[in-house]
Amino acid sequence: MKKRFNDKMALPLRLGYTIQHRRPVLAGAVLSTATNAFAPNPTLRVKKWSSGIGTPRRLVLGFGALFLGQFMSMADRPGQSFLASARQQGASSVEQVLRNVEWPEQFPFKEEDFQRFDESPDSLFYETPRFVTHIDDPAIAALTKYYSKVFPPSNTPGISLLDLCSSWVSHFPAGYQQERIVGMGMNEEELKRNPVLTEYVVQDLNFRPKLPFEDNSFDIITNVVSVDYLTKPFDVFKEMCRVLKPGGLAIMSFSNRCFWTKAISIWTSTGDADHVLIVGSYFHYAGGFEPPQAVDISPNPGRSDPMYIVHSRKVATG
Repeated sequence: MKKRFNDKMALPLRLGYTIQHRRPVLAGAVLSTATNAFAPNPTLRVKKWSSGIGTPRRLVLGFGALFLGQFMSMADRPGQSFLASARQQGASSVEQVLRNVEWPEQFPFKEEDFQRFDESPDSLFYETPRFVTHIDDPAIAALTKYYSKVFPPSNTPGISLLDLCSSWVSHFPAGYQQERIVGMGMNEEELKRNPVLTEYVVQDLNFRPKLPFEDNSFDIITNVVSVDYLTKPFDVFKEMCRVLKPGGLAIMSFSNRCFWTKAISIWTSTGDADHVLIVGSYFHYAGGFEPPQAVDISPNPGRSDPMYIVHSRKVATG
């Protein structure tokens, strides 16, 4: 459904740092670990429900058993083996993780890597609008500053942008305008409220990953703290390549915050540097993209939300 206008929960881990790593999972359960960015396995810490009502012990323990069972089942998967092998290459920063990666011949992740704790329809989860931000203000400012450096100037003739998994705010520079800025998201009320969009599409990419746009339509595609929710990333990234213009730029930004029950299992069981590899693999195996690169734009390491970019351009033809 396309319309034209008429007028994320914390789990901080950073490579090279030992800091508190918290993963709010449900109202009454939080995953917590102090480790570095490559550490794959968190531990469970139980809290009281935010409403003040005590949580039945059996319920909490049941959730804990399910979470821990999921992490244990991840250990022998090919995707985990690939990530472990990449870790051993000894990158000293997140920005170096994608340099000289020895990619396996085949996509290393399996269907089970994209399963989630909550497999209920996403349309139900996102039915109620959330007019909140999912990263803190310093991280937002860092992302907006990055956009200001790589976006074409406002009102450049012929420029079109697509904001995937969009909502009521896209974190573009203040006053930024182009003839066409499309938002694709799950909640129409949120999309209606987004002042930067010229049109929007309500679509569940996990249900229908095909993008309803012509080939070579967009100069830039953005995705903010939502790549971890894609259950069909291979299909989505192929579609991104199709709708990007030759030389067009795709920017995937993410932190360590998420709706834990809706994030894919390979994401929730790994750290920030692994996340860079995971997103980089989507670009690599989708085909048609230049080698992906990573940028760490975290504004205050260890004191505010980290912020990472994995970006690539569609290979220019001729």
